[in-house]
Amino acid sequence: MKLSRQFTVFGSAIFCVVVFSLYLMLDHIDHSKNPNGERIQNGQLGILQDKIDHLERLLAENNEIIGNIRDSVINLRETVKDGKMFPEGNMSIHSSSRLKPQYHHIFMLDVYDLLSFDNLDGGVWKQGFDISYKDNEWDNEPLQVFVVPHSHNDPGWLKTFDDYYRDQTQHILNNMVVKLHEDSRRKMIWSEISYFSKWWDNIDEQKRDAVRRLIESGQLEVATGGWVMPDEANTHYFALIDQLVEGHQWLERNLGVKPKTGWAVDPFGHTPTQAYLLRQAGLSNMLIQRVHYSVKKHFASQKTLEFFWRQNWDQDSSSDILCHMMPFYSYDVPHTCGPDPKICCQFDFKRLPGGRISCPWRIPPQAITDINVQERAQTLLDQYRKKSKLFRTNVLLAPLGDDFRYTEAVEWDQQFENYQKLFDYMNSHPELHVQAQFGTISDYFEALRKSTGMDPVGINVGQLALPVLSGDFFTYADRDDHYWSGYFTSRPFYKRLDRVLESHLRAAEVLYSLTLANIQKYGQPNDYPAVDNYKLLTEARRNLGLFQHHDAITGTGKDWVVVDYGTRLFHSILNVKRVIVSSAHWLVLKDKQTYFHDPSNPFLQMVSVHIQARMSMVTVYVTTPKVRVLNALGHVVRAQVSAMWNDASHTAADVFQVRSATSVHHITALWVYSAPLGLSVYQLMEGMEPRTEAAKYMFLQDGRQISISELEHFRQFYQQDAAPVHIENPHLKLSISTATGLLEKMRLKEDDSEHLVKVEFVLYGTTSNKDKSGAYLFLPDKEATIYSPSQPPVVRVTKGPLFSEVTTTFMHITHTLRLYNIQGVEGQSVEICNTVDIRGETNREIAMRITSDLNSKDRFFTDLNGYQLQPRKTMAKLPLQANFYPMTSMVYLQDSSARLSLLTAQSLGAASLKSGQLEVIMDRRLNQDDNRGLGQGVLDNKITANSFRLLLEKRTHPSEIGDGYPSILSHMSYMYLNHPLISMAVNQRSDNPSLTPYSPLSASFPCDMHLVNLRAIQSKEEGGGPSEQAALILHRKGFDCGFSNRNTGLLCTTTRGKIHLEKLLTDLKVKSITPVSLSLMHTHNSDADPQEISLKPMEIRTYRLQLS
Repeated sequence: MKLSRQFTVFGSAIFCVVVFSLYLMLDHIDHSKNPNGERIQNGQLGILQDKIDHLERLLAENNEIIGNIRDSVINLRETVKDGKMFPEGNMSIHSSSRLKPQYHHIFMLDVYDLLSFDNLDGGVWKQGFDISYKDNEWDNEPLQVFVVPHSHNDPGWLKTFDDYYRDQTQHILNNMVVKLHEDSRRKMIWSEISYFSKWWDNIDEQKRDAVRRLIESGQLEVATGGWVMPDEANTHYFALIDQLVEGHQWLERNLGVKPKTGWAVDPFGHTPTQAYLLRQAGLSNMLIQRVHYSVKKHFASQKTLEFFWRQNWDQDSSSDILCHMMPFYSYDVPHTCGPDPKICCQFDFKRLPGGRISCPWRIPPQAITDINVQERAQTLLDQYRKKSKLFRTNVLLAPLGDDFRYTEAVEWDQQFENYQKLFDYMNSHPELHVQAQFGTISDYFEALRKSTGMDPVGINVGQLALPVLSGDFFTYADRDDHYWSGYFTSRPFYKRLDRVLESHLRAAEVLYSLTLANIQKYGQPNDYPAVDNYKLLTEARRNLGLFQHHDAITGTGKDWVVVDYGTRLFHSILNVKRVIVSSAHWLVLKDKQTYFHDPSNPFLQMVSVHIQARMSMVTVYVTTPKVRVLNALGHVVRAQVSAMWNDASHTAADVFQVRSATSVHHITALWVYSAPLGLSVYQLMEGMEPRTEAAKYMFLQDGRQISISELEHFRQFYQQDAAPVHIENPHLKLSISTATGLLEKMRLKEDDSEHLVKVEFVLYGTTSNKDKSGAYLFLPDKEATIYSPSQPPVVRVTKGPLFSEVTTTFMHITHTLRLYNIQGVEGQSVEICNTVDIRGETNREIAMRITSDLNSKDRFFTDLNGYQLQPRKTMAKLPLQANFYPMTSMVYLQDSSARLSLLTAQSLGAASLKSGQLEVIMDRRLNQDDNRGLGQGVLDNKITANSFRLLLEKRTHPSEIGDGYPSILSHMSYMYLNHPLISMAVNQRSDNPSLTPYSPLSASFPCDMHLVNLRAIQSKEEGGGPSEQAALILHRKGFDCGFSNRNTGLLCTTTRGKIHLEKLLTDLKVKSITPVSLSLMHTHNSDADPQEISLKPMEIRTYRLQLS
């Protein structure tokens, strides 16, 4: 009654305020005077009358609002009677003429502002608080408990993927078939299809039928269904999608299964990108676990551990997915039944006395008997009840599993038999008001949705609203100041290799799909290896997918496991090059009848796939500086010849003696035009050519010019004074220190503005405390110190007509700044290449720091998975390592007049620790384990090349869509960096057939439209070859158009997200196109013209496409 009275008073107060405001407004209008003091003229009385009518309408609408508030009070009174009232502060009431569903919108940046991160001791739940309840709370609505058995199988960590499968995983899956069939009440979930598919290939048809029966009966559920449970910090969305499609396509082909729920218990932090991709794939629910302990505690106190996860950019609820956050420290049994791990461990029956593992709290489990079942059931129920107090419903999830659990038959018996006895006791005693059973993760979510009145799979919030959340869950800390920001950079060599494979795989997929369509048009050649190429593509997809695992791309595996991943990546790069070569060979042949396939002697020896036309720099290696370059029409193309360098000042003039005639000692650079999705043909000939110019060089050390002898074919130049070195192009002029060879200033020629943009390198050590930095953790000893080697570096300045660069050779870094001399995208940014070698160091991390004069304060932006941007705030209340975030594709900072973006070709950790400053950690060498299970340091460093683009843009007008979007120029520069043109040379033979450029599109795709993939789909027939269909995956990028776009040289436009595919194609036809879910599991019915594709900003869509 008290609550009802409060709402009535609140409603009455609003009514009084509205009426009084109307009176004041009318009074103001009535007494207003013109400058002469005269009353309003008769001609204005009509306007006054209109205003009065408008106010009367406002009054009527306010009466409706008061009525809605009255109805809300009545509904709320009923809710209170039913015992479903929220804690104070969790309900927000929206007044509108139509009462909308009421929900609380949480923004993660606001949560971080709010939290004190004080890490107080919470008692038995160390990182939480004491939980209490009243015994009668479940009298009206019993507690419904779902215990979900699971086994977390890492596809590589302390053992390789194959070793884990041999030693553990195959036994888990074999026992699963037997033990689930023994009792229909038993349930199990499985996640990693990489393991499941390997096992499936090794079992007989009888066992396969048994698995199908378990799935049909609901005893076995496949959760997520991706190739792996991917890392969510370092992974690019191309690879996240690819591994999800690979898993879902395997399930559809072999089991007819369509996963409904995501399961991610072990990735080290969570991204909304994964939430969006799961939603687009047709999943309705998801679960996450590794979230900062302070965030978990806050969400638990507010009962917001279950929420609808919405994208930052989403204007409505179309991207929402229902998400459950596990509340406690870990996903193992001691941390999943309730808040007290000492008690929960007693219900992990694998730890019964006599087994291999025990409880660290030294109170062992007891086998359940008739004598102890009452006490044991009540002890467990107490934990279940306490855990349920952290959630808004009476439906409770209790996972039951850990890493590689259920390997042996005896563990299945221990867990399932003892728990069934506990369930039987609980369920047969109605006074306990509990219903407990084994369940799958989707069983839990179905019960949760039912209890809240939600749609079974949809996003209707129902009568009991759950909050909506936007943002991400980085950077993760599991205890104290132990922030997991080290793995954003660990093993950067392999992070770069991952991107190289992604780019090559995408090129191979697209060229392969286009080749198959062309072959259908021209008639089948006997020689094109369609099935063999498809098998190479499938293997590459799976090796790339395997590397997205949260102990692979993260750099957190054992040394030999990392080598295994790297070997797979490298072999797949070689294999997809074979696919590229054989496909490009077919496409550029003028006479298709002359095609031949000889794998031992490929026609092309070692093309990048771009849906926009582009002018780009291509580098090829030649054995002579006397080179002519001709395009397909026979016209001479301008080129620049440069030296190959063994070190800072010695050319590779004698390399050809080592590698015979195939070796090279000169580099030829040329600008090439590439048609959208096309293949261009250029011819290199030996001979003098005025349009091929040699670069010239200057050398500096310690600020003074030095002369280099033996510089054959190239001339040296000198500057008169000790002023900074300058290199420039039509867009930019860089000032570079003669002493360090490092950038100091950038001048934008567009408006002749000069900015401080200073590059330097810094070093971090590790703390002297017991816990030190390792593969996962970044625990620095102090702020970074400036890297200043004892020997002054050699600075080499290269100038030429097509590009100029400054290369500085330090002891641990070779640093290159390069400017391309072109009007267009490539000329707008500074290319930065750092080759890092810290193999002789001890507990060192090396970072590149860029300091600018932009007044960014404590704000900056990092991308999430190359898909979207997340605003960040550097917080003094957090330790230094907590302010580092994953950077998959870019980081930028800005003020009201300019933006400085650093685009990257590999995932690394990034921060902005001071206003105007960016910092990127490039490599880490750590001598000890950081106590997270790996059992070793990071000492397998390699010489690692990091590539970046630095882009300074002037803001011309405020953003209309918020600050969290790159410009179109930034998007395009990133594409150039991550998808360079691939050059392939034709074998020199006298009988070479004639080649012609290949252009499948009549025009570029719109600038904001990205072809994620054109991926051939496997045939349902035996043999493992392709079908006639491909998955066309498109992404419309969101962009900020508040930046200057003069002279950007973009060879594309925007079309409000619309593409008419048939009109874009030159010689191919669209035989069929069907909109489907992201991973092709579900077909979307649409009344729209299938030929016209329409995407909203940020949307990713998949189409089942057949070309002919």
